[in-house]
Amino acid sequence: MTTEALRDTGPGLSWPSARTRILGWMLLLVALALLVSVAVTRMVLLDRLDDRLDRELEQEARKLRAFAATAVDPATGGPYQRVDDFLARHLQHNVPDRHEMYFSLVSGVPDRRSAGVPPARLDEDAAFVAKITSHRDATAGWADTSAGRVRYAVLPVRLPADPRPGALVVIEFRGLERAEVDHSIGIQAVVGLAALLLAAMTGWLLAGQILAPVRLVRQTAERISSTDLSGRIPVRGTDDIAALSRTFNTMLDRLEDAFATQRQFLDDAGHELRTPITVVRGHLELMGDDPVERAETVALVTDELDRMARIVNDLLVLAKAGQPDFLVTGPVHAGDLTMDTLVKAQVLGERRWMLGGVADVVVVADQQRLTQALLQLAANAAAHTGPGDVIEVGSAHDGTTLRLWVRDTGPGVDPVIATRIFDRFVRGGDARNRSIGVGLGLSIVKVIAAAHGGTVRLSSAPGRGATFSLLLPVGPDETAREPERAEEYLP
Repeated sequence: MTTEALRDTGPGLSWPSARTRILGWMLLLVALALLVSVAVTRMVLLDRLDDRLDRELEQEARKLRAFAATAVDPATGGPYQRVDDFLARHLQHNVPDRHEMYFSLVSGVPDRRSAGVPPARLDEDAAFVAKITSHRDATAGWADTSAGRVRYAVLPVRLPADPRPGALVVIEFRGLERAEVDHSIGIQAVVGLAALLLAAMTGWLLAGQILAPVRLVRQTAERISSTDLSGRIPVRGTDDIAALSRTFNTMLDRLEDAFATQRQFLDDAGHELRTPITVVRGHLELMGDDPVERAETVALVTDELDRMARIVNDLLVLAKAGQPDFLVTGPVHAGDLTMDTLVKAQVLGERRWMLGGVADVVVVADQQRLTQALLQLAANAAAHTGPGDVIEVGSAHDGTTLRLWVRDTGPGVDPVIATRIFDRFVRGGDARNRSIGVGLGLSIVKVIAAAHGGTVRLSSAPGRGATFSLLLPVGPDETAREPERAEEYLP
């Protein structure tokens, strides 16, 4: 969702708001649907009107034929002898509808008209009469009159006893009936417009309620700063807006944790880097001309600069831990990794270095990062042990988890420190050599394990040594292989 979509009608915000745009598009679509519906309905009704008019003309033709088959002249009791009498009698029995008119023609001249007041006296319209008298056979057609467009039919009548030609003219005033259709369509349009206005008012209220959590997200985001990330959005319901609120709150939780960690990290890093800088600056300011003193000062400054370099390198590793290229993975044999680490670790101190278990499994991991983590654990163990103590490096595989460990027989870890031993700048209280690090090593081990989807674990008791373990998940495509000769891995 874009920032523009969150804008509302508050001070300083652009118009139109998301609420207005949503409602506008909805009403536009409804209005178009209503317009199309009205137009299609009118077209269908007019088409049906024309069909009905044609059926009415056909019906009048059938009625005329039926009358001719049964008609008897009441004056003589026999068949009609005069065509005008026949048509007059038929007009008396055939009452037109409100939008119809009948009249008779005798020798091309209007003779009689049906009862009632027609919308227009077409029997007196010379142009219309001239048009219909030009037809000799039964015919139907359209004509424009003062009453609008009409549909007409001319039905010829011939009597054997009367040589005069006669005809019955049936007229359907389509213009008037079309006006009724248009009136009905107009009512439909007015009702639709009223429904559209009602929908607009209802939609405005509903859109406001639906978008209220979105505005709350915006308002909460506006209140958030680097010093206050405590604001949260109330979550109500289980719809998409509620899911958005939960996601936003989760993001705020992560941001709050990240800012807190960043502040703590910067405070700790500033403290750790400030000390060697102060030491270096103080000794350089007090350094005299005596060659021995200068050599001692240079050695001390060099040592402090080396320690600063280690701090910076460790900080860079921790900073890079969240980057996509932190790991370069490939197939790694756990046994090879264990034995290679043991060989490399022996230079860290005169200890009794021992090989623990060897896991014979190939996993997908970053071998250099795992080596870095194990060597860091080995260096940590060497820093907290003395000559004659045992440091064991080993690995094991139980089918789903690869365990890499470094175990020592040193004094163990104080339970107070053990709960936060993997936090940054936390150091054990009994390190033999303070120059080994500043408390970032175990944090690096932790982020390497986390980058592989694993965890780190400490098992220790005062006076009984400590065991640091990396627990890494093993995927279904990471399988064990046949063991190779042990001599290939012995240090």
